[in-house]
Amino acid sequence: MAHFTMPIRGDKLSVNVQIREHLLERQTEFQRIDIYDTEVLGRVLLLDGHIQLAEMDERAYHELLVQVPLLSVPNPRRALVIGGGDGGAIRELCRHESLETIDMVEIDAGVVEASREFLPRLADGAFEDPRVNLHLTDAFEFVKADLAPYDLIVSDSTDVYEGESGNLSEMLFTEPFYRDLFRLLSPDGFLVTQADNFVFCPYSLDAILGEFGKVFPQTGSYVGLVPSFGGYSGFAFASRGATLAEDLPATSVPLVYLTPETYALARSNVRFA
Repeated sequence: MAHFTMPIRGDKLSVNVQIREHLLERQTEFQRIDIYDTEVLGRVLLLDGHIQLAEMDERAYHELLVQVPLLSVPNPRRALVIGGGDGGAIRELCRHESLETIDMVEIDAGVVEASREFLPRLADGAFEDPRVNLHLTDAFEFVKADLAPYDLIVSDSTDVYEGESGNLSEMLFTEPFYRDLFRLLSPDGFLVTQADNFVFCPYSLDAILGEFGKVFPQTGSYVGLVPSFGGYSGFAFASRGATLAEDLPATSVPLVYLTPETYALARSNVRFA
């Protein structure tokens, strides 16, 4: 059976993965999309050769990204997802009945199309939810508009890899972009972004928190277990003053990865350097 080398951290770290089938190789205006069906990880999505998710553990990533901050927001009504073309983030948001509006801004329609065709379980019907508004446009321009405040803003964009220039997400990790998000954030709301792997590149989190701190009065981070990302995956959050709950809040939302124990691990903010 065939194998391929899947990068975990650029050319610094990779794993050898046994594959059943290379389901898709497509070049869009913005990036190359690959989807593989693998023996251990299930189907995996890569953008420009970098892993974005694996079916095996995507629930861990998406619950950490969305549910950890959202469960700390009282009665959330509006949410914004930047990126997230695979549909996993909006799926998690759609589990919350109180949400009335879910805006999703994805620059590459090809990612949405490929994910809906080859990874339909990721969105689990969320694209058809009437509360979801898909905007196929540049998020940097979208957030400059005069919009109603959001109770959760999720930045589900690709990593910015050291040694690579022209990354599609570079403008989404900058102070000007965060100033627009601050303007759009409700008083009790959160901005959250993935912050790379704390083990192999802790400097990514430090850089994000540094930019957050120029704009937001409250910032912080948490961590979770996502094997396909090299073990640990980091997350950074910012707010106008709100903080995350110390313990996993009670919820009727069905959770797979998040338990009182894994939530405690997340809030322990494990660091390795």
